[in-house]
Amino acid sequence: MDNAATFQRPSGRAADELRAVTLTPAVMKNAAGSCLAEFGDTRVLCTASVEEGVPGWRKNAHAGWVTAEYAMLPAAGNRRTPREYRGRKGRSMEIERLIGRSLRAVTRLDRLGEITITLDCDVIQADGGTRTASITGAWVALHAALWGLVEAGKLPRLPLTGQVAAISAGFVGGAALLDLDYPEDSHAEVDLNLVGTGDGRIVEVQGTGERATIDRAQLDELLDLGQAGVARLAELQRKVTGYRL
Repeated sequence: MDNAATFQRPSGRAADELRAVTLTPAVMKNAAGSCLAEFGDTRVLCTASVEEGVPGWRKNAHAGWVTAEYAMLPAAGNRRTPREYRGRKGRSMEIERLIGRSLRAVTRLDRLGEITITLDCDVIQADGGTRTASITGAWVALHAALWGLVEAGKLPRLPLTGQVAAISAGFVGGAALLDLDYPEDSHAEVDLNLVGTGDGRIVEVQGTGERATIDRAQLDELLDLGQAGVARLAELQRKVTGYRL
């Protein structure tokens, strides 16, 4: 990977530059919380629904549950994707489990009571990074749903320990790049998704050598890029929610 000095991103962005990111809260009238997450041309609608009770296997745990579902609309990509039905999930099931784990990492389930909050992440338009946009937008929707429970007197305080956001990074043309769009992701030698908290901790790392391998120093370079990106996303989350620990 010795082309880093000459590689130019098709978008003209700097190597450590995010796409234009917009987090628009309260976009759905009937949802307990919602957010339209836009990362460049990737757009994900994230909604939170609150239900009394928990799954059967959580009974008597004296704690709530936060879970997620993820799907791409048929015309979200450059060719029609068939609708997914329950029992036919594959990639979507892996992503929604990641979203759920990420949100639970910053939620005090023991302070939630026997309540289930489901985050639905529906990809309206896909141009790379749909799972990372989903996590980032889903936290905004979750925050709104939880704050609504506090305002309604159903919770004494916000049961969050912090923020969670996610971003991609990878080596493309020998260069370490942040927030890959689809043309970059589809040609990446190595790509990585980083889920992190607003105070700099790592929740999960997913990385793959698609066309090459990397050494420890190169992995650290991607992690540094990713953590800087998560910090910027957390700042955006705070701006739209007013969240403070």
